[in-house]
Amino acid sequence: MVYLYLLATLLFVFGIKRLTSVKTCRQGNRLSELGMFCAVVTVVLIGTNVNWAVVVAGILVGGAAGLLIAKRTPTTQMPEMVAALNGFGGAASALVAMATLLIDDRVQQTGFALGDLGIVPAIAFPATIVVGMVTLTGSFVAYGKLSGKKLSHPLQGAQRHALHAGLGAAAIALAVWMALTGNHVMTTVAVVLLAAAAAVLGVFLVMPIGGADMPVVVSLLNSYSGVAAAFAGFVTREPLLIVTGALVGASGLILTQIMCKAMNRSLGNVLLGGMGEEAVAKDAKDYKSIKSTTPEEVAMLLDAASSVIFVPGYGLAVAQAQHVVRELADLLQKRGCNVRYAIHPVAGRMPGHMNVLLAESDVPYDQLWEMDRINADFKNTDVVIVVGANDVVNPAAREPTGPIAGMPILDVDQARTVIVIKRSLSPGYAGIKNPLFDLDNCLMVFLDAKEALEGMVKEVKELR
Repeated sequence: MVYLYLLATLLFVFGIKRLTSVKTCRQGNRLSELGMFCAVVTVVLIGTNVNWAVVVAGILVGGAAGLLIAKRTPTTQMPEMVAALNGFGGAASALVAMATLLIDDRVQQTGFALGDLGIVPAIAFPATIVVGMVTLTGSFVAYGKLSGKKLSHPLQGAQRHALHAGLGAAAIALAVWMALTGNHVMTTVAVVLLAAAAAVLGVFLVMPIGGADMPVVVSLLNSYSGVAAAFAGFVTREPLLIVTGALVGASGLILTQIMCKAMNRSLGNVLLGGMGEEAVAKDAKDYKSIKSTTPEEVAMLLDAASSVIFVPGYGLAVAQAQHVVRELADLLQKRGCNVRYAIHPVAGRMPGHMNVLLAESDVPYDQLWEMDRINADFKNTDVVIVVGANDVVNPAAREPTGPIAGMPILDVDQARTVIVIKRSLSPGYAGIKNPLFDLDNCLMVFLDAKEALEGMVKEVKELR
């Protein structure tokens, strides 16, 4: 059985490693799936008094539900689904800890406290409940924000921080009480109160974080779910759960740091709330020299272009236009045009959102260029087509002050011509004006992304 543990662990490690590349990510998913299968089989085989009916029913119901959700969830709602899955993972760990504690024969004995089981259980049980419940409720607040719900914190400034600190202190006090009380009824009460306090804390921690920071929040909550699973491993004495939970927790934290670096902000600054809150700058829609154009005119520009870069954003996902943009790119390539896609690390509403979206339409991997690799090429590019992106191409980031000051952006304004496909002049998640729209080399197409791209495809086909 030890060898099965090692096999499952190695499959998880190599699976996560393969996820770091667009070319190998599908293989990484398959390796991770195989690792999970080995983990489940191993745990069931070494278990005593296994209720096979419950195990089989759980696999069938859970597998069917997962398949149904995956099939029915459109790409636009992928960030919400990931947030929900993080929440369910945290809830599962918390429920395991609560159930294990409340059915333990020793804890049910009068005068026997959780702390009597040792220092590891005394820490692991409450930690699993706290991290799991914070992950659950925090993830569903993130789900609401990603879905466009107006969820704002009722308090501001010092009052907000005082509330969070108070809830954190209450959770610690309840955890200590739960570990030290020798009364089963009191232990049950402490468990319920601790879960409630952690759940409320999770809601309030995520509420003040702005929509533009949701990619960071999603990856951080993913890390939390892994940490909760690792603690649950100590609760159930399952080394494989400890290892896999630690892998998820560590990889999620690394991804969070990468996302913060891509925004040039610290994790503390993100967690304290800020970019993308409900406030919108007064001049966010105040433009003076907007130049609009049509798909027909854009097609003529593309006909003369030797190099084109597409910049995908959340608007591309909303319009479900990934297949049309691929069709347009293929037409341009057949005419000898050099076509690439510029991918900003925080474009969309979750880490890797644009990579997933474009992979769905089978865009060749070698056409996907990361920000650091492609930024120097914009000045030599004939046409850049920005499809539904806003903050990641906003030159305001180069200003010394402002909500996105210092944030690395795609330097699209350096191209000869920039085409921005956008339904209106509404601001992005950061809620600020985009000076790009006023530049002499910028043309706006005020249409739904799919409608605009379909019009370009039609016009390009008719040119020759």
